[in-house]
Amino acid sequence: MCRVVAYYRVSTADQGRSGLGLEAQRQAVRNLCESRGWEVIDERTEVESGKTSNRPQLSAALHHAKVTGSTLVVAKLDRLSRSVAFLSALQDSGAKFVAADMPEANDLTVHIMAAVAQAEREAISKRTKDALRVAKAAGRKLGNPNGAQALRRAGKGNAAAVEQVKAEADNYAHDLAPVIADIRASGVTSLGRIAAELNARHIQTRRGGRWHGSSVRNLLARMEEPSVV
Repeated sequence: MCRVVAYYRVSTADQGRSGLGLEAQRQAVRNLCESRGWEVIDERTEVESGKTSNRPQLSAALHHAKVTGSTLVVAKLDRLSRSVAFLSALQDSGAKFVAADMPEANDLTVHIMAAVAQAEREAISKRTKDALRVAKAAGRKLGNPNGAQALRRAGKGNAAAVEQVKAEADNYAHDLAPVIADIRASGVTSLGRIAAELNARHIQTRRGGRWHGSSVRNLLARMEEPSVV
C-alpha cells in the first residue's frame, strides 16, 4: 500500500482558525487516497502566504515523506505556489509528489519547472565557457598543468566515490537525528526497541529496508561523528 503525507496550506491566520478552504483540501486528498487505496500516515497544515518561501510545515512534510518512503500529496498545485524554493526543496528531499487536482500531470509539471531552472543554469554555464574561451585566446593558461596524472597520483578517483557514499549516509543520519531524539525522549533507549519504533513509524533504512538492532547501532555511531552534528 502506498503511504501518504498530506500537506495543506491556507493563506491567512483567519482561514487557519476558521478552517475556510482547509476542509475542501482535506476532502480532495481523502477522495484521491480512498480511490487508490492509499494510507495517510501524517498531515501537515501551513498558515502562510503563497508568496513566502518560509514553509516549516512543508519542510517537515517533505522530511517525513523522505524518511518513510511516502508520497507527498497536496490538494491543488496552487497550494504550493510557483516558488522556486519549493521546487528546490522537493528535488533535494527526494520525496515523491502528487497533486490531487492533477495526479497524472505532477511529473510533467515538476519537469517543466525544473526545465526553467535548468535553462538558467545553462545560460550561466555558456557565459562561463565564453569567458574561458576569451581568456584562452588571450594566451592565458587554464586548468591543472599536470592534468589527469596529478589526480591519479593523489588517488582521488576512488576517494571521491567513497566520499560520496559517506556523504549520503551522513545526510540520512542527519535527517533521522530529530526522529531518534524524539524516540529517546519518550523513554525508548534500547537498540531493539528503537528499531521497533522506527518500523512502527514507517521509517525505512537508507536502503529502503526494515530496522534491526544492528542497523540502529550503526546509525547511532554515525550520528556521533562530528560531520553529522
